[in-house]
Amino acid sequence: MAVELSTRTRSGQPTTPTFTTMRFPAGEAHVKVAAGPDESADTPATHTPAADLVEVATLRGTSGDDLLMLGMWADAVRQRGSRSVALVPYLPGARQDRGLPFGAKVYADVLNGFHIDQVIAFDPHSPVIVGLVENLTVVASDRIVRDEVVGAPGTEQRYQGIIAPDAGAVARATATADACGLPVYRAGKHRNPDTGKLDGFSCEPLPDTGRFLVVDDICDGGGTFMGLAGSTGLPKERLGLWVSHGVFSGRAAQLADHFGEVVTTDSYPAQNAIEGLRTVPLTPYLTEEIR
Repeated sequence: MAVELSTRTRSGQPTTPTFTTMRFPAGEAHVKVAAGPDESADTPATHTPAADLVEVATLRGTSGDDLLMLGMWADAVRQRGSRSVALVPYLPGARQDRGLPFGAKVYADVLNGFHIDQVIAFDPHSPVIVGLVENLTVVASDRIVRDEVVGAPGTEQRYQGIIAPDAGAVARATATADACGLPVYRAGKHRNPDTGKLDGFSCEPLPDTGRFLVVDDICDGGGTFMGLAGSTGLPKERLGLWVSHGVFSGRAAQLADHFGEVVTTDSYPAQNAIEGLRTVPLTPYLTEEIR
């Protein structure tokens, strides 16, 4: 992946990008001025001062090289006197929110060191990292799931209930269910402390008819969701899966055997292809939050 750069005016109108990215032959990250504010033929007004521009960088995934490129961009924007906004939909380190090392704080310290004016993230895994990243705006998943997957209350909805796959997903699934005007059902699992393997999957009784959407934030190997699907006893045509961040490592391609629909976003470059996967672009939702 690469850091994607764009430029807009303070009023939100897109204009010619100010910067482009490059790497020196030795590998160091660098940004170059592509067109100064006074040189852009596409700016709504002539000679737009740098202070009236908003520079936007989008970082997807967790590449350390891309993170350093983001820092180079932030320094260049600060020196020119424009406003910097970083779209970081998948906050790196959000699952490392305790223990040794304290990864969430390490990543947050890196981002904070860039002194970006606004960081916009999507559905972070842990509230811990939310409290660590400065100038952070969080976009929740409930409205996107409603608009892109389920349908709004009063419309012909594609699902008749939301399933929380484990205790950690209850708040997220409940918010989605409330946004969609649907009931929420709880599922559970057990992790063997000696082996780390998952077992003991269970789910509250589900209605005899209708389709149900499992809602969570991250799918890595997919074991939790495949175990849950089996515990419901439902055919895949009656189950769908929404994950905000689709890592899709390991056996994740087998999710297509258990779910009739799998939906994620473009926050993270998926590691495995999943048959029928639908990916929702996040940029329109994130840029709405630029201030």
